[in-house]
Amino acid sequence: MSLFEEYHPLTGKMFQILKADGTLVSGQKPPISDQEIFALYKKMLFIRLADQRALMLQRQGRFGTYAPIWGQEACQVGSAYALQKGDWVVPAFREIGATLMMGISLKSFYLYWMGNEMGSRAPEGMNVMPVSVPVGTQTLHAVGVAWAAKLRGEKVVALVFFGDGATSKGDFHEAMNFAGVFKTPTVFFCQNNQFAISVPRSLQTASKTIAQKAIAYGCDGIQVDGNDLFAVYLATKEAVEKARSGGGPTLIEGVTYRFGPHTTADDPTKYRTEAEIEPWKPLDPFVRLRFYLGEKGMWDEEIENRLTAEAQKEIDQAVKDAEAVPSPQVEEIFQYVFAEMPHPLKEQLEYLKSTL
Repeated sequence: MSLFEEYHPLTGKMFQILKADGTLVSGQKPPISDQEIFALYKKMLFIRLADQRALMLQRQGRFGTYAPIWGQEACQVGSAYALQKGDWVVPAFREIGATLMMGISLKSFYLYWMGNEMGSRAPEGMNVMPVSVPVGTQTLHAVGVAWAAKLRGEKVVALVFFGDGATSKGDFHEAMNFAGVFKTPTVFFCQNNQFAISVPRSLQTASKTIAQKAIAYGCDGIQVDGNDLFAVYLATKEAVEKARSGGGPTLIEGVTYRFGPHTTADDPTKYRTEAEIEPWKPLDPFVRLRFYLGEKGMWDEEIENRLTAEAQKEIDQAVKDAEAVPSPQVEEIFQYVFAEMPHPLKEQLEYLKSTL
């Protein structure tokens, strides 16, 4: 029986390997080596610290509005680790984890949030789409990328990220329908962090699970513990392999929690209490990995402090490098829209330059 059959959404089962206390679910084993687990923990720690720095930079007026990842690191690191060279990541606006996993530099990531579109330019060979702020529209882009790859006969998979709120948008349903009909090699990864901005999941969809939405479109769906790095990785790996072999798309629902605000323009105290957050704190993806690695003799406070110091040094340099990049010229707003700038845009450019 395949993973998607065993954990069919209508069974009511959520796939989990690593429990909150760092022990393994009976009959399960880690899908990767302990050395890989430690390396991914180190990557997750770097991402959390880089995310915290981004929040500080925004509060200091050195960043624009920013969407933090705090609490959702396992969803992005575990899923992106399942990809191969040539595959695509199509992000929403909270994907610092997946972006860095694909090899994009922290400098480039910071540059985008500092308002410089050069931060959207992925280096050659790194298939990461730019940030997509409109909720859910990137799901359509991912299906387009995957369909193009299929038409070309390329064994390429597109992994697209979105939140639970996006599944209530028409774009998501159109994307799922198209992917199901044409069996595009798309992996839809919903980070169900329990809130669509300020609206709790219970008020924006009556569906018992988000994973079961896949059934209507003839796709596989699975609900996983989104704070379990092992479960996220294995479910995504099987979905990627299935897509690459022509088996069609999969919808993965990673059940997780957004500890911080939706963005820095949001005040979560307006719609949730600290008491609501407390039960999720022991489920933090870092807590269980520390327990697991600690039992293997691969984690302690000294190791944590060393990794933190190394990461902070690298983050400091990324901030300096990003802030040293000259501000973009006004012409750059217009230059990269069309191969040849049409007359109306030329007029707008000249008008804008005359007002500066």
